[in-house]
Amino acid sequence: MPRPTIYYIRHGETEWNALGRLQGTQDIPLNALGRVQAVQAGNILAELVARNGRDAARLPYVASPLSRARATMELVRETLSLPADGYALDARLREIGYGKWEGATLPEMQAADPAFYAKRLTDKWSLAPEGGETYADVESRVRDWYDELTDDIVAVAHGGTARALMVALGFETPNRAVDLPIQQGAVYVFGENGFEKFS
Repeated sequence: MPRPTIYYIRHGETEWNALGRLQGTQDIPLNALGRVQAVQAGNILAELVARNGRDAARLPYVASPLSRARATMELVRETLSLPADGYALDARLREIGYGKWEGATLPEMQAADPAFYAKRLTDKWSLAPEGGETYADVESRVRDWYDELTDDIVAVAHGGTARALMVALGFETPNRAVDLPIQQGAVYVFGENGFEKFS
């Protein structure tokens, strides 16, 4: 059976993104640019779905429960002329938890705990800050989500979740994935043979 195609969209920008603050599980809303990026992603998605011979109205839609992902999804759906609320939520798509580092910038993290910061640079996949998650943890939950898919789907979630999904599907190695930038306002298509970004 062929792999389902995932049309994956990272939420639009928030003020914490703009400031370089780690959001993790914090519920930070979209800013004005983030709303523009969500509409941009919706327009790209419309073209991709049509090109692939799919009807956007017949695809299932799912989002992370964090408000920045939900707001992005609703703007995407409005751009497609679909009811804003016609999507499911799945907690397995939430962002990686950064524990006590949530709200901090990388320089602040480094100043607060230079030894752990340096250690984590050598193994971002397997080390988590106090109270947080590892990327390996996130890979496990997104793999669990993926294994339940039965059809192509539109998903709106987060940068960390996208990196974990790339590894879960065998498209990237952990060492490469942890440093991959995941663009806002773009659509990543995870298909049979890998993933491709459209922006």
